[in-house]
Amino acid sequence: MRSLPLPLTLTARLSPVAVLACAGWALSSGPAAPSAAAGHQTAQKAPAASSAAAPSSSSGATKTYSAAPSPCAAVPAATVKSLVPGAKTAGKEIPSTDTALRRTCSWNALKGYDYRWLDVSYEIVGSDEAAGKEYGQRVAEKSGGGAVPGLGDSAYSVVNLTTEDEQQTREGVVMVRAANALVIVTYNGSDFETKKAPATDEINKGAIKAAKSAVAALGGGQD
Repeated sequence: MRSLPLPLTLTARLSPVAVLACAGWALSSGPAAPSAAAGHQTAQKAPAASSAAAPSSSSGATKTYSAAPSPCAAVPAATVKSLVPGAKTAGKEIPSTDTALRRTCSWNALKGYDYRWLDVSYEIVGSDEAAGKEYGQRVAEKSGGGAVPGLGDSAYSVVNLTTEDEQQTREGVVMVRAANALVIVTYNGSDFETKKAPATDEINKGAIKAAKSAVAALGGGQD
């Protein structure tokens, strides 16, 4: 059996069991421990957060949501199965210093030679205005994407292709502002047999589908 070298950016995301799976072992598991999530930098930008994430002290500030919902319950099991084949639908929540304000759930799996990773993150910001500013700053850091109509108050989607050691990875990020909440969804994939990445349309539509579910789940955290 030929060797299937993994790119460094994806090796950090795979648990030792998943690495064995590339050599022919079967894998059907949820995300790795927090050390794997630490390698997944895009989704963790959200919790790294600005001072705007602190509750507003202004009595006149509009604040629709007071707490982040459970991110692992935000995406229906059927959606998880379709986007991350072989992953445990329960997902794995990443430890947070303040679960009322910031929560993230991850799903990943290697099925055959196909690898998929999905992150859903919530941030509750002090006011609608502060969330709008934070959202604008984050969108300004991205390029090549576009608006997603009808999703939250504002939504932006971007898909990028990276290649390392001849292995392609395609990653889609959807950022949404809904009142004083920010929702960030990251979805990516690779094929370790062909070394090709999934199509842009597949990754973009998958990320948007997960984002719609995540935004709908915000209702439980309303003041």
